[in-house]
Amino acid sequence: MAQQDLYGNALSTRSPEAVAGYDAGLTAFLAAAHGASDHFRSAVTADPEFALGHAALARALMMEGRMAEARTALEKAQGCTAAASDREASHIGILVLLFQGRAAECRAAVQAHVQTHPRDALIAQLCTNVFGLIGFSGEVAREAELLAFTEALLPQYPGDWWMMSMHALSLCETGQIHASQVLMEKALALNPANAHGAHFRAHAQYEEGDTEAGRAILADWLAGYDSRALLHGHLSWHLALWTLEDGDAEALWPLLDAQIGPGGSRGLPINILTDTAALLYRAELAGFEVDPARWRAISDYAAEKFPEPGQSFADLHAALGHAMAGEGARLAKLVEASKGFAADLIGPVALAWGNVARAEWTEALEELLRVMPTAQRLGGSRAQRDLLELTYANVLMKLGHSDEARRTLALRRPVLVPPT
Repeated sequence: MAQQDLYGNALSTRSPEAVAGYDAGLTAFLAAAHGASDHFRSAVTADPEFALGHAALARALMMEGRMAEARTALEKAQGCTAAASDREASHIGILVLLFQGRAAECRAAVQAHVQTHPRDALIAQLCTNVFGLIGFSGEVAREAELLAFTEALLPQYPGDWWMMSMHALSLCETGQIHASQVLMEKALALNPANAHGAHFRAHAQYEEGDTEAGRAILADWLAGYDSRALLHGHLSWHLALWTLEDGDAEALWPLLDAQIGPGGSRGLPINILTDTAALLYRAELAGFEVDPARWRAISDYAAEKFPEPGQSFADLHAALGHAMAGEGARLAKLVEASKGFAADLIGPVALAWGNVARAEWTEALEELLRVMPTAQRLGGSRAQRDLLELTYANVLMKLGHSDEARRTLALRRPVLVPPT
């Protein structure tokens, strides 16, 4: 009898131990739990010729930022395809495109693959979430496309906590907050350890403006989440947003230093950069005093981890860090950015950050007006893009247009409108 993974996909291994390791790794990976790569490694130790085991190990190592090891694992997967099925060969081929940075081709290949193999979760996962291939497509309608993608797959995963949580985020990002919360609670009831479920619940509570409950629930959930796991730093950022909303400076800076920023978080560089820069600026907007050394540190981190433009969401935040740190040469490189899925927006937003840092409010407004109509192309969630919404409103207020700032927020992001 052919071996199958936990989603019913046939596997080209005869080893029950390899399947057990693969399934454990798949569960951990989809829940953003620590240890997925260890489980996948046990699978290929049990069967060194298990192509999909090596491919899954490559993907897990990639998400841990261990790229050299990940490439080695993918090469081993490619070397084991003689016994692989068509599905497994397609699966591995898609990961090759991903590792080569051929994002548009990879996205198209994923969408074709799931038409035939909808329950190949490790491949479907590439197009879910706001940080996936659809989320970072640079297209205006990416939120609607993400919703359509998860909505089409949801019936293929009856009673599945992972797909429920993915679709719940799609609902949240398209403004269907109540439906998102209902589905997310079902997902978390099935697997309370699902970090994506905890993450997307935080998004829905943020959209509801539910600061007190959101902060308490997330703090309680994080207490049991391994600090080495993928989402620990980013979930701490969500907690920090509510801490900021509460005006709790005593808790904010230790949280940033220990769990979110460079040297504290064990997350991916893109999360460390974007979460730190965004939190620092939102703190300034809220009236907190931000030590200039913090801006210099995140500018240095951005220059080290993202020395060349090309990842537009990271570039957006790198430009902010460079501007606020007074690093004109670094900022100038981003002003001239020509690479990335939303490269045409990076120059104007980099100029805007520079204007903001110099209190040149009229010039900042002119640049922001070039960005705001299609800011969703820059990527990230609504909660993350609120950095731009708040900046735009602040610039209007600096120019004496307080009523317009309030109207703009009421139209675009009513959750941000302070009570009268």
